[in-house]
Amino acid sequence: MTRNRGRRIITESKLRSIYDKPSDRAIAKQLNHLDQYCQQFIKLSPFVLLATTDRKGRIDVSPRGGAPGFVHCADDHTLYLPDRRGNNRLDSLTNIIQTTNVGLLFMVPGFKECVRVAGSAQISQEVEISVLAEDKEKPLMSIIQVTVEEAFFQCGKSLIRSRLWDPETRVDRNVMPGLDRILREQTTGHPVSDQEGEVEDKSIEETYRNRLY
Repeated sequence: MTRNRGRRIITESKLRSIYDKPSDRAIAKQLNHLDQYCQQFIKLSPFVLLATTDRKGRIDVSPRGGAPGFVHCADDHTLYLPDRRGNNRLDSLTNIIQTTNVGLLFMVPGFKECVRVAGSAQISQEVEISVLAEDKEKPLMSIIQVTVEEAFFQCGKSLIRSRLWDPETRVDRNVMPGLDRILREQTTGHPVSDQEGEVEDKSIEETYRNRLY
């Protein structure tokens, strides 16, 4: 890292000098609201990445998922993202309380494109909001209400390069141990035997089957 210090780019002007100028359409596509196509895409999406920042500027990115349309478009400036039981770290929620800044990246299986949204957020338990986003069988803890300030479609180059939706690129899960075994070794600092690891792996699979919400 030290040997490359002289090549660091520390000004926007230098950064711009090594890249081509963005096309007019790349600039113009950024909307200040959710148009019909953004809303339709979000209604199809079962997965979104939620980025938040704390008051020190540290960034957290959290995956969120549910049935397609689990993020509710209330209107062209408002999204409701349900928050359900998880590990109770509350990283995203505490960051929202501190700064309100959020970014969202919506993905739809089979689509090469994504939709990017940025804005401000607040946390709510208002009944009328919960009713809009709630699945009766999967109770909510709270609702993240997002006020949309920017929205646009991201082209599909990154997903094409990654072959994310290509069944031929799927990695055999067995190339790594299960999550419970990994966490046990990380938190204890001690290796886990294959026999213990099998027990740990069964535990996380049972959680996925029976305690998903």
